[in-house]
Amino acid sequence: MAYLRKVKNGWRAEVERAGQRVSATRATKAEAQAWALAEEAAILAGSRGEYPRKTLADAVERYRREVTDLKAKRSPAVAKADNLRFDAWLRNFPDLAAKVFHEITTDDLARWRDKRLQVVSESSVLREAQQFRPIWGLAIDEWGWAGKSPWTKLRKPRKGHARRRSTMWQEVRRLLRSGGYTTLLPPQTPQQEAVWAYLVALHTSLRSGELLRMSRSTVDLRTRVYHLPRHKTDRTAGERNVPFTPRAARLLRRLDAAAEAAGRDAYFTISDQSRDVLWRKVRDRVMIAGLHFHDSRAAALTWLSKRYDVMTLAKISGHVDINELFNTYYRESERDIAARL
Repeated sequence: MAYLRKVKNGWRAEVERAGQRVSATRATKAEAQAWALAEEAAILAGSRGEYPRKTLADAVERYRREVTDLKAKRSPAVAKADNLRFDAWLRNFPDLAAKVFHEITTDDLARWRDKRLQVVSESSVLREAQQFRPIWGLAIDEWGWAGKSPWTKLRKPRKGHARRRSTMWQEVRRLLRSGGYTTLLPPQTPQQEAVWAYLVALHTSLRSGELLRMSRSTVDLRTRVYHLPRHKTDRTAGERNVPFTPRAARLLRRLDAAAEAAGRDAYFTISDQSRDVLWRKVRDRVMIAGLHFHDSRAAALTWLSKRYDVMTLAKISGHVDINELFNTYYRESERDIAARL
C-alpha cells in the first residue's frame, strides 16, 4: 500500500509491500503517486516470480561474459584486475553471492561496505563499488532480473586523502644499484628491465602498463613523442601523443638500440605482473618502506612542475581534470617549497 503526505519540500510517498518498505520525496503529488505505483509494481513483480531466481553469482558470471571479456580484448590488465575483484567478492561474501539477485537490499550492501572498510581504505571500497554497481544497471535494463537497484540509497564512504608519499633520489639510486642498472648498458635481465621501467617512469610520468608497451613503432625519438593508442582513459580521452624530455629520450635511445639489435619491436619483454614482482623484490631488498611503483608518476610530475606550466604538465600526463593533477600527483613537500621561496 502507498501512503502520501505533504512535507516541506514536496510530497513524501511511502510504499510497503511484501515485507519491503521504500520511500521517496517528489516535487508534486502527481509525481509522488507515479513513483509509488512504479515501486509497488516492482515489488509485486518480484514477489510473484516475474523476475528469475538468479543469484548474485549468476549475475557476476553473465556480466563477465558480456562486459569483462570484451574489455579484455582492449585492456587485458584492467580486465584481469576486474576479475580478481569479482573472485574475491564472491569468495569472501558467500551469503551475498548465493542470494537471489532481485532480493538483495541496501542493507545487504551496507554490511558488505562496512566489513570491507575494516580491512581496506575508503578509496578501495569506492573503487570496488564503482565496478560492481553497473551489474544492476544491466540486469534491470536488459536482462529483466530486477526492478530497482539497491545501490541508489547506499551511503558512499568518504573518499580518503590523496597519497602524499614522496620519492627521494637517494632511494632511486639505491633501487637502481641493487637492480643491476648500468648507465651505459641496456637491460640484460628481467630484473634490470624492471628497474629500467621504473627509471623511464620517473622521467616520463607514464603508468607501468603504458611504458611497457613502448616500442620502436610507437616512439618517435626524433620528435620525442610516444603514440599511445590504448591507455587507462582512452574511452573518454581518445588516443594520446605523449611528449617526453631530452633526458628521457637518452634513456629510450638505449632501449631502442637494444630492441633493434635483438630483432624485436618492443622495448621491454616483461609483463606488467612480472615487473611488479621483480620491482617489489628489489625494493624490499634495499629496505625502502612505503614506496609503490606508481609513486613514480607523482614524482615525475612533481619534478617536471618546476620546469613546465600546468597546461604542459596536463599534456604530458594526459589529465583532463587539473584538480586531480594537483591534488593527487603534485607532492612537493612544504620544506622544499619553502627552500625555493
